[in-house]
Amino acid sequence: MTVAVIGGGVVGRAVALSLARRGERVRMIDPAADRSAPSWGNAGHLATEQVAPLASPATIRSVPGRLFARGGPLDLPVAQAGTWLPFAIRLLAASTPARFTAGSAALRGLLAGAMPAWRRLVAAVDAGDLLREDGHFVTWPDAVRAAAGIARWRAADIGTTRIDAATDAEFARLRSLSPQVAAAIRFTGSGQIADLDQLAQALDAALAAAGVETVRDTATLFRDGDRMTIRGIAADRIVIAAGIGSAAPMAAAGHRVPLIAERGYHIRGQAERWPADVPPVVFEDRSIIVTRYADSVQVAGFVELGRADAAPDPRKWVRLERHVAELGLPIAGPFRRWMGARPTLPDYLPAIGRSTRADNLYYAFGHQHLGLTLAAVTGELVADLLTDATPAIDLSPFAIDRF
Repeated sequence: MTVAVIGGGVVGRAVALSLARRGERVRMIDPAADRSAPSWGNAGHLATEQVAPLASPATIRSVPGRLFARGGPLDLPVAQAGTWLPFAIRLLAASTPARFTAGSAALRGLLAGAMPAWRRLVAAVDAGDLLREDGHFVTWPDAVRAAAGIARWRAADIGTTRIDAATDAEFARLRSLSPQVAAAIRFTGSGQIADLDQLAQALDAALAAAGVETVRDTATLFRDGDRMTIRGIAADRIVIAAGIGSAAPMAAAGHRVPLIAERGYHIRGQAERWPADVPPVVFEDRSIIVTRYADSVQVAGFVELGRADAAPDPRKWVRLERHVAELGLPIAGPFRRWMGARPTLPDYLPAIGRSTRADNLYYAFGHQHLGLTLAAVTGELVADLLTDATPAIDLSPFAIDRF
């Protein structure tokens, strides 16, 4: 039988490849040929430390001080209140202590398998050099903010990662990148994809070698009794892994999917003066992460809740460029600007499972900030579901019926 995977981001590609490697006949349906999905513009960080869902009492308390208008990373555009206000109400409901504890437990199990799954995936696509397991740094500009930040991290559930003080040599190197660095810690157990473009190329080559057919079209779903069909495309089973575009095909099957576009912004500059072996660096007081790729350095940040199709806000790029200048980072322009929409559900857990409304429908979307981190393990878990293998973890917390 043929499996149609709707979506060609990193999650969709990982699902398609996992299925093909288990002997399934796969069609990957993705209308975009330009790698415009958030998968190819993210920070490259494999964030295994982010066990605590952002749907939390701490997040709710922090909102006033983190608003964009006050210099923070969170923007709730007034003109799009009709989009983000219903989401915010659901977020509040998902941020109770009990739901936060349950969400942390669910993410902890999922994230524990993330790095082993990435090792298997890069080995399968003959691109082991793309996986870097040298952690990341978090920095602060003064002792007061560092003490508070380090205390928060040491009290947090960080799963399989570990925190250490930066060594003298590491601290000196960070200071050479920004004189604003007054303190730093290093996470061990997190990682990075060395270059997103090279990852896409490696996945595409592996998909082609595995016989996966790529269909450049939009998937329109229709119900046929207890099953779903795709207009103009033959498929016996269907996996929806279309990121922010997953809501419409899921709705066709009768599922209520409260996805929102959590839009992030980045700028990329020339890489000559940024060492290639420095892992991602977080400047926590600025809420930005800086990542060196093969031929560029990327500065990423912001959480902007709204419509995926709304026009970008140039003020975010301007602020990122100002951060580069004020921190004294050795990143030269002219800067390339990008914006992408992370697919986010109100409880900040992904949706992974099998439909209870259509016999042949499966899904994997809503990975918010963790799409790259969880892509490989999600691909394996979905392949388990379709091949009647027992998934390595309990997927019930990620069922879309929780909404």
